Amino acid sequence: MKRKASLSRETRETQISCSVNLDGTGKYDVSTGINFFNHMLELFSKHSLIDMTLKAKGDVDVDDHHTVEDVAIVIGKCIDKALGEKGGINRYGTAHVPMDDSLARCVVDLSGRGHFVFHAEFSRPRVNDLSTEMIEHFFKSISENLKANVHIELLYGKNNHHRSEAIFKAFALALREAVSLNSRIVGVQSTKGKL
Repeated sequence: MKRKASLSRETRETQISCSVNLDGTGKYDVSTGINFFNHMLELFSKHSLIDMTLKAKGDVDVDDHHTVEDVAIVIGKCIDKALGEKGGINRYGTAHVPMDDSLARCVVDLSGRGHFVFHAEFSRPRVNDLSTEMIEHFFKSISENLKANVHIELLYGKNNHHRSEAIFKAFALALREAVSLNSRIVGVQSTKGKL
């Protein structure tokens, strides 16, 4: 079973194409026009072991909002498409990730229902060319389009780069566990028989 998917989205504000392989090795080719966002998506791919090719062009001369939001929409839908009926997956994933002074926790449930909880603060409005407020919005949009429960907490941290990186890596590791196939699971991991 090949768990791969590709998806494109084009609006007046953005043009995005994405391909994922859930059973990859973390290879990536990412270009969004937002350098720090590229870095976060590259480490997401690397640590989730999801191969990802992502090309995005957006109105970053206006703001980073449209590009970040639409990238999240496309990634979420693309991973959901690759999951198919979700047979044999763990469904749940949890991770704690330290990044020097910072520690983040993420818990994921690929439940088929989008719900998002985010407890993290940043001490400045930007890290390089990414608005820190867009980090929360990125994961909210991922959660809605992946149709997953995503709970993220920054337990502590000082450096805003480290805070951001700990969050993205924790999500990557939690998702890696959740999408992983488990030979002991027959069908979907739900008493309903459907996710």
